[in-house]
Parts: sequence; C-alpha cells; structure tokens
Amino acid sequence: MKKRGIFKGVGTALATPFLGNEIDYPALFRLIDRQIEAGVQALIIGGTTGEIATLDDEERERLYAESAAHIDGRCRLIFGAGTNDTRKAKAHARLAARIGCDGILVVTPYYNKGTKDGIVNHYLQIADQSALPILLYNVPGRTGVHLSLEQISILSQCERIVGIKEASDSAERLVALAAMEDLTLYAGNDSQFFTVLSLGGAGVISVASNLIPKHFALLYSLFAEGKHGDALEIQKKCLPLIDALFLETNPAPLKYAMEKMGLCSSEVRLPLSIPTEGTRKAIEEAIMRLRA
Repeated sequence: MKKRGIFKGVGTALATPFLGNEIDYPALFRLIDRQIEAGVQALIIGGTTGEIATLDDEERERLYAESAAHIDGRCRLIFGAGTNDTRKAKAHARLAARIGCDGILVVTPYYNKGTKDGIVNHYLQIADQSALPILLYNVPGRTGVHLSLEQISILSQCERIVGIKEASDSAERLVALAAMEDLTLYAGNDSQFFTVLSLGGAGVISVASNLIPKHFALLYSLFAEGKHGDALEIQKKCLPLIDALFLETNPAPLKYAMEKMGLCSSEVRLPLSIPTEGTRKAIEEAIMRLRA
C-alpha cells in the first residue's frame, strides 16, 4: 500500500514576485488568493520557480512566514527546502517545521554531484530533522544529478519520505516510479500531468498553473470523475503555453507571461533576465490561443 502523499491534485510551484529587487508581498498575497480561489490543492513556496536560490536566509524565513500566515490553512502548504549543502538543507527543514507547513520539497543536491551513498545520506539526514513529510525532487536538467531507481527505492523505505516530484522525460521511468509501493508520484513536468494521473499518480507540481490554475484544477477534477477524454483535451489545449514557458530558463518566461496577464512584475534576479523577443512572442501567441 502506497504511503499517503501530501496532497492530491494540483500543486502550484508559486513564483516569487519582485519589485525593485525586493519581494513584493502585496502581489504575493494576490497570487496566493487567486490560486486558492481557482481550486488548487497545494502551494509550493520557495522552490525553483520561486527563485529560492537567489534569496538570502532572512528573505527565505520571511517568505515562509508571510506565506504561511496568509494561506492560514486554506490549502496544503509545502516549502522548498533543498540545496547542495546538507547542513543548510537540514536548517531549512527545521525552519519549515518551526513556521508550520504540511511538508517539504527537497531537490537533489546540485553542482556537487554527490556520490550514490552521499545523496542517499543527504536525504536521510534531512528527514531526521523534523516530522514533516518529504517529497524528493528529481530534475536532472537543472541539477546535473539523476536520482537512480535504486536510490529512490532505498529512500522510499524512510517513513518520512512519502513521494517524488519527477521532472525527467522518460516514460519508462514514470511507469517504474508509479509501480513503487512506498512512494507517491507527482508530475514535475506540466506536459505529463495527464500521463501521471493515468499511471495512478497523485497529481502535478506545476509551473503553468501560476497562469492558468483553473485549467489545471478542471483537468484534475474531470479525471477524478472518470471523464478522461475531457481531461486529455484540456492537457492538449494547454501544451502550446507549456512549451512556450520553457523556451528559456524558468521562471523568466513565466514571469513575463504573468506581467502580460496583470498578475505581477516580470522582474527576475540575475543571472536570469527578461526573455528574448522570440520567446516573448511565443508566449503572447500561446496566451491568445488559450483564451480563444
């Protein structure tokens, strides 16, 4: 029997809005409210899409605290706690537990490219820091590290490690992960939301739902009602926008799209920058097609 995941359905990896190189909290609160009103089941604060790598410790703590207070139990709350320094990741896990959330998302330790046993121990030491459930996050295109199925199988035996956000492009790997008895599978690629649901996965941790949370919430509800054909049509309809959002490094294209939709500033922190003209045009066209 699979462990219970942290949520079922749509989890939005929320962008962190900036204004004048500071976190724009009024805009953040508007984004949170819009997501909850659209019916998403979870919000992931301080992940890759939230540009957590460019936030200092003080900014991270305030972002966690302000988000938790504003959400106030209205949906499931997950904090991004991963980094490539095990000591810091453990501290982030303790902070997340102290502020209060429903779980943490922990990306594979990047750049260092830890050894097989080192990465396993990295996760196990983080799990030892609090009673919070943990989602593994495998995104080799960003980290240069690919969690092996053997490593995942070992980690799944840890009581606190309950699921994985999988953002690779292997259909065979998705099938293998879905078959693991002790782990709940979440799509880490928006384009694979329907696929993961079809394999028995719990849902998605999404970038595109920053823009179109109602589309993703409807896709999930239709699938849950057994209306799989209708759910697939929504997935197909969203693909051009999903593709456009990943023409350049996330979340620069996303934030440009959010500004076009009047949600927040397109400002990102270096080394990210405003998308190229071609990407901007592709995003604008995709938004227009989706609204048609």
